[in-house]
Amino acid sequence: MFHKPTGARIEVFCLAPIEPYDYQLSLSSTAGCVWKCMIGNAKKWHDEPIDIALAMHGEELILRAEKIGQQGNTYAVRFTWDKPTVAFSEILEAVGELPIPPYLNRKSEESDKMTYQTVYSRIKGSVAAPTAGLHFTQAVLDDLHKRGIRTTELTLHVGAGTFQPVKVEDANEHPMHTEIIAVPRQAIADIQAGLGHIVAVGTTSMRTLESLYFIGCRLRNIEISKYRNIETIHINQHEPYEREYTLSAHEALQAILDYLDATGQDTLHAETQIMIRPGYTFRIVDILITNFHQPKSTLLLLVSAFVGGDWKTIYDYALSHEFRFLSYGDSSILYKTAAHGC
Repeated sequence: MFHKPTGARIEVFCLAPIEPYDYQLSLSSTAGCVWKCMIGNAKKWHDEPIDIALAMHGEELILRAEKIGQQGNTYAVRFTWDKPTVAFSEILEAVGELPIPPYLNRKSEESDKMTYQTVYSRIKGSVAAPTAGLHFTQAVLDDLHKRGIRTTELTLHVGAGTFQPVKVEDANEHPMHTEIIAVPRQAIADIQAGLGHIVAVGTTSMRTLESLYFIGCRLRNIEISKYRNIETIHINQHEPYEREYTLSAHEALQAILDYLDATGQDTLHAETQIMIRPGYTFRIVDILITNFHQPKSTLLLLVSAFVGGDWKTIYDYALSHEFRFLSYGDSSILYKTAAHGC
């Protein structure tokens, strides 16, 4: 939260890094960075830089923000500070507030720093926690391992677009948000070995896992000699519906493994805008663990696609038995319908 000399409050919500583009490089930067941001009270902030003074490591640090571009309702904001030994992540920890979902209708509390976070989180960068994972304690994970149930981790940087309601009659016309994913090679190999028994914890994991299939299909059609020319792999929201796909999930994942091996990478980095709605064919995920979602949301469309017409029965039951919805709510275990090949 910045304050102008006039007293106007300017709230800057960091969405995704622009320069450096990589989350970890940007968060660890000590020389400044540029982020895509939403700005509260933007009309009060013109072209002048705004500063805020922070107490860091027993010294005063001046953080400066400058608007350097605009696209729609988001802005490119350059951040600089006068202490080159301090990383941007440390500054965010000191000055920032945890961005809890807007539908909670309250400000973040100190307890949210612990409760609105999964026990297995590793990498910073999302604007929201993958809330289905909040139900997993370390004891639960240990018990799963004792029972021979393997787990693997992946990363999807949740964007603010996940909260954007569907306001059009035709879901195809809803603009899906783009999110950055990172999946280690070993995780892809584990998923390939476990096909037929894949459980996604949360809709964010679901989007990442299902995106892998289309990434593999894309790579399968590219000559190995041209792998080095690939800058960014981006799956658009309509890609799953634009043509018939005949590649098996095993073959698609193998194409990714071959690509990583050929380019000497140990992690797949890509972008996904995938929209999972009724009519979608699931290739990777068999079971989904997720909370109960609000009406007119892309997350409810995803659930509807996964369980078919049964979603209304499930939600009627949840409502009649006073289940808690949304981020701090109850969880469900959903199975893929037979119509999608289960």
